[in-house]
Amino acid sequence: MADRSTEDRAKSRKIGALAALWPFLRPYRPLLVAAGLALVLTACVSLILPLAVRRVVDGFETSAERLLDEYFLASFAIAVLMAVGTGLRYYLVTRLGERVVADIRKAVFDRVIGMSPAFYERIMTGEVLSRITTDTTLILSVIGSSVSIALRNLLILIGGLALLFYTSAKLSLLVLLIVPLVIVPIITLGRRLRRLSRENQDWIARSSGDASEALSSVQTVQAFTHEAASQARFADVTEESFRSARTRIGVRAIMTVIVILLVFSGIIGVLWVGARDVRADIMSVGELVQFVIYAVMVAGSVAALSEIWGELQRAAGATERLVELLTASDTVADPEHPVATAEPRGALSFEDVRFFYPARPGAAALDGVSFDVAPGETVALVGPSGAGKTTIIQLLLRFYDPSSGRITLDSTPLDTMARSDFRRHIALVPQDPVIFAASARENIRFGRPDAPDDEVEAAARAAAAHDFLVDLPEGYDTYVGERGVMLSGGQKQRIAIARAILRDAPVLLLDEATSALDAESEHLVQQAVDRLARGRTTLVVAHRLATVKKADRILVFEHGRIVATGRHDELVAADGLYARLARLQFTAGLAAE
Repeated sequence: MADRSTEDRAKSRKIGALAALWPFLRPYRPLLVAAGLALVLTACVSLILPLAVRRVVDGFETSAERLLDEYFLASFAIAVLMAVGTGLRYYLVTRLGERVVADIRKAVFDRVIGMSPAFYERIMTGEVLSRITTDTTLILSVIGSSVSIALRNLLILIGGLALLFYTSAKLSLLVLLIVPLVIVPIITLGRRLRRLSRENQDWIARSSGDASEALSSVQTVQAFTHEAASQARFADVTEESFRSARTRIGVRAIMTVIVILLVFSGIIGVLWVGARDVRADIMSVGELVQFVIYAVMVAGSVAALSEIWGELQRAAGATERLVELLTASDTVADPEHPVATAEPRGALSFEDVRFFYPARPGAAALDGVSFDVAPGETVALVGPSGAGKTTIIQLLLRFYDPSSGRITLDSTPLDTMARSDFRRHIALVPQDPVIFAASARENIRFGRPDAPDDEVEAAARAAAAHDFLVDLPEGYDTYVGERGVMLSGGQKQRIAIARAILRDAPVLLLDEATSALDAESEHLVQQAVDRLARGRTTLVVAHRLATVKKADRILVFEHGRIVATGRHDELVAADGLYARLARLQFTAGLAAE
């Protein structure tokens, strides 16, 4: 019963995976129909050619020279028609495959780029990239080649069998005796092939994920002399992928041997019987030649179908993996009918918010947090590491939804609005600034893609980034490398701040925005932040308390709760957690001096 249930689920997944491709094919139905007509044309012409050959062979002795020439001319015309039809079929089918796979890649990327961070806690980025590239390449080979070849061979198989019976029913019945012997290994081994193909693709994706992780952190890997361990880990995963592929190739090779051996053994036996019929004048030489050609065509079709069956099983596994991404559930989603919002004033409110990270369901990151931020107010969030400060920023951007409680913007709950709608009113400077593999100018312009150059440079000046940018080899147009490898940590931070300044949003989120700056740059950036914060709702997450002295209000977090609130002087006088943190930083500053 369990085996039957597992088999039924596997069949359901297969049907779902194949059905998932139809929405991508449907917009190109005219192209699909044209490719189908070209396919039918080439199959029919292929089946007509042996009839012409029979006329030519039998016509050597019975036909006049003029009639024989016409037979040859007709055969040549058929060959031309088949060549043109095959070329047309190849063009249409290959174009269709490329178009559909491009659409699938875009659809998968559109899906995963909008997934919440919780999704990427369950799957590595490298594996997602493997599915978008490697798996779609397999689907391309199927749509752009294998399906077309399979349908053509199926038509030739059906038509060839019919014409075999038309030529000689006796010999055709002998051919049919081997059909069950051929089909059984195709079905039996085909199921195992599909399972092995899925396993092989999973190992490839895992190796891609490991490689992506190691290469994206190559400086850390090298700094800790972890190259050998990374090489060994990648080698182990790659060898597992190879072993899985070797097993799959072996099964497919065995299936090919069995099918070809059975098919051609049957043909040889049938030809032996046919040759004896020709000697007995039961059939003509032309009929035997026609039968042989059809028999070879049928045998070739069966062999091709068995080989393509393995490809289809492999692609079915790849399709399932892509369907998993397209249908993956997300913990955060936009409502079906989002509330439209005008330009917000910037009033923020947390109402008894509790939150648990999916990876740590037993530990509350926030435990009953409530506070309000008035429009234009600057509120600082301070406290020890892991107290919940950055979690506030992530919930405000709706990277996660709270486990309970409510978060509002201008009294409108965030989960009733489209994420893209309210996020465009928020500017963020993250703790770890993200720099893209582009020019410095384009990295700043990421905050507002339509901003002119003069506004980009004004934002850079405000963030104390202009001086070092003009000193780069090509100034603002200098390519800064992947993840900004050509820049220092402080330079990256200032570009991220310039990006937020350029965005000019009513809500500003600063998550350790000056943590990587030297004293002089921090002073300059702090002045820029002070100017930027005027008239904007600003949340500042900071460990360095010197950066939050001017905040209108400071919220002190500990163990996911707000344990104190007030201005800097009030909190120092209260001699609580904030005062202890201030004394520690002050003592550390004196020691450094």
